[in-house]
Amino acid sequence: MKPAIMIVDDAAFMRRLIKKALINGGYDKIIEAENGKAALELYKSERPELVFLDITMPERSGLEVLDDILTDDPEARVLMCSAIGQESVIARAIQRGARDFIVKPFKEEALLKLVEASL
Repeated sequence: MKPAIMIVDDAAFMRRLIKKALINGGYDKIIEAENGKAALELYKSERPELVFLDITMPERSGLEVLDDILTDDPEARVLMCSAIGQESVIARAIQRGARDFIVKPFKEEALLKLVEASL
């Protein structure tokens, strides 16, 4: 059985893009959240094996949500998604416990390779 993967991004089109890539890669248990509050609630109830977390979101930043998830589950596997030019934020995310990152825009193959390496 394929693992559950959660996508956290305030942009619906980006969630759809990542979801489509995951489905094409054979992953069918996909959980979506559009903000940090929903992400933490869903993480606690669903316990996905992997989380794609956008860095830039309203209300709570991806870094804050990363901290929340890792406080709840220090073994959580979180991959950060960022736009080009956010290298310093990515470095902070890795220092705080993110497993890896992908820069938008990305190719489907790169995303699936990152998923496989992270699971």
